[in-house]
Amino acid sequence: QVQLVESGGGLVQAGDSLRLSCAASGRTFSIYAMGWFRQVPGQEREFVATINSSGRSTIYADSVKGRFTISRDNAKNTVSLQMNSLKPEDTAVYYCAATRIMTVLKARYDYWGQGTQVTVSS
Repeated sequence: QVQLVESGGGLVQAGDSLRLSCAASGRTFSIYAMGWFRQVPGQEREFVATINSSGRSTIYADSVKGRFTISRDNAKNTVSLQMNSLKPEDTAVYYCAATRIMTVLKARYDYWGQGTQVTVSS
């Protein structure tokens, strides 16, 4: 069992940066690949980024590639999402999630946080 708690969301202006963090409970955090997803009301939850258990491999959605960076600290049981050059279309609730095998598919993720709101004004 893994419990995930996101933090760091907020209201920023276009072009600003924001860093999201996700704290995981449990001693098995290092065996899980971690992902970030986002969801706008009325739309499907979409993939943003994922990182494998060691932190050596990452995958990004085309819409955030070059602007967002996912990282993890297995000693601290945390995964982060550094978001730069934010755009109004990045506005969404952001969720972190855990899965045993790195994937972009949200259905394969076993554990989810409660989400944190990111709002980017133009």
